[in-house]
Amino acid sequence: MKEKPFTTSRRNFLKASMTLPVALAAAPALFASTAVAAGAVTASGPLPQRQLGKAGPKVTMLCMGGMMAALSPDYIDIAWSMGIRYFDTADCYIKGKSEKIFAQWLAKYPERRKEIFLVSKDHPHQGPEQLLEMIDRRLAACGTTYLDAFYIHGLGPQEYGEGSLDWPKSDAYKKVAEKLKSSGKVRMVGFSCHDGRLTDYLNAAATGGFLDIIMLAFNPFYPKGGPLDKALDAAHQAGIGLVAMKTMRSTGDVPKRLPELDQLGLTTHQAVLHSVWSDPRISVICNMIDNVDQMASSTDAARSYKAPLKFAHRQLLQETLLAGRRTMCTGCPSCEAFARQTRFAFHDIARFVTYYEQDGNTEARDYYHALPAEIRDAAQADLAALRDGCHFKTDYPEIIRRAERYFA
Repeated sequence: MKEKPFTTSRRNFLKASMTLPVALAAAPALFASTAVAAGAVTASGPLPQRQLGKAGPKVTMLCMGGMMAALSPDYIDIAWSMGIRYFDTADCYIKGKSEKIFAQWLAKYPERRKEIFLVSKDHPHQGPEQLLEMIDRRLAACGTTYLDAFYIHGLGPQEYGEGSLDWPKSDAYKKVAEKLKSSGKVRMVGFSCHDGRLTDYLNAAATGGFLDIIMLAFNPFYPKGGPLDKALDAAHQAGIGLVAMKTMRSTGDVPKRLPELDQLGLTTHQAVLHSVWSDPRISVICNMIDNVDQMASSTDAARSYKAPLKFAHRQLLQETLLAGRRTMCTGCPSCEAFARQTRFAFHDIARFVTYYEQDGNTEARDYYHALPAEIRDAAQADLAALRDGCHFKTDYPEIIRRAERYFA
C-alpha cells in the first residue's frame, strides 16, 4: 500500500505539539506561528554563509534540525523562504519519519537539492565499517542520491563502547570515510557528540586528521584556555568543520528581554546565537526550531550578526543563564572527569528530560529505556558531587529524580 504523505494542518500541528502540559502552555504562540505559516512568509534569499571547515563548502550559518513535531514539507518550505539552506535529520527522528518528510519536500522541489546542505546520521554499533551498508538506506529515506554530510549519531562510550574513543583516529574509520566520499554518495564524513567525553573525541579527530565535520553540544560560556577550548582549537586547525548544537537548551527559563540587549536590538535568545557565532571556529548553529516565531527570531539573528558580541554582553548572558533553571548540561567540560569515572549516562538522561519537558517529546521515554539498565542506575553515581562540580551547577540529582518519575 502506498504510504500516505506527511502533511501538517493547523489542527494537526497543534495536536502534535501539545503532548505535554509544557506544550499546552505554549499553544497561543504555536497557533500564531501557524497563522504566519499560512501565507505571511515571503522569500528573502539565503542567510549569511560561513566556510564549513578548511575544505568544505560555504553554508548558511543557521541549520534547522529535523526532530520537532512541526516538521512537514510545508514547514521546510517556510524555512527555505526565510533563508535556511542547511538541514539536519537522522534515521531515528520522529520515529523514522523525519527523513521521509525531507524526501517529500525534495520531490516537490527537486531543483533545490543542489542549493541545500543536507545531513543525516546512523548508528553503526558494530563499528564504522557498518556505515558502508547504512548509507544506501539513508539515501533512499531522504530521497536523494547523495548526502552533503553523513554522521555517526551521538558518538559516546555508553552507546558505542570505550573503543569508540579511538574511532576518529582509526585506520578503519579513515578507510570508511574515503570509500563513502569516493563513491559520490557522501561529501563530508563526521560524527555528532553530546557526551561527557567530547574533549577526547575532538582530540582524537584532530589527531586522525581525516574527518570533515563534527556536530557538538556547545555553549559559548565555557572556561577559555581549558581542555575543551584547546580541543576545539585542535579540531579547527585540523580543518574540521564545527557545528554547534544544543545551544538554546539552557534558555527556556531566561527572560526574553534585557535592557542592555534591547539597545542592540536583540532578545536574549538572539544574543545567545550571536555569542555562539562570536566564536570564529563555529561555522553553523543547528537548532531544533519548534515554530515559525522561533524561526523568524533565529533567522533575523543570523541576518543581523555583523561582529562578535562584546565581552560585557556575553558576561551578562552567562549570569542570566546561571540564574535560571536548566535541565541538561550546557556544554562545558567541568564534568569530564566524572564521565571518565562512571558509566552512568547522566548526559543522556538529562538530555531526554529536556526533550520531554521543553519539547513535549514523548519519544524521550523510548530513548531512556533503550539505555542499558546498568548505565541508568543512579545508585552508582555521586550526583550531588557532580552538581557541585558543574561549572553551571546543573542540578543532576533533581534531573535524575524527574527522569525516574517521567519514564518509569
